[in-house]
Amino acid sequence: MDSRQSRQKGQGMVEYALILVLVSIVVIVILLTMGNQIQNVFSNVVAALGA
Repeated sequence: MDSRQSRQKGQGMVEYALILVLVSIVVIVILLTMGNQIQNVFSNVVAALGA
């Protein structure tokens, strides 16, 4: 039974790693497509704060 439990733990770690990779890819795609818009928003906020 120990090998079965360790395989399940290993499978869980792989699943978490795959989810992390998927989320990272989504964030990168969003930043690449909306990067300029996000930069403009931050620039407007900084300008509004008078910094």
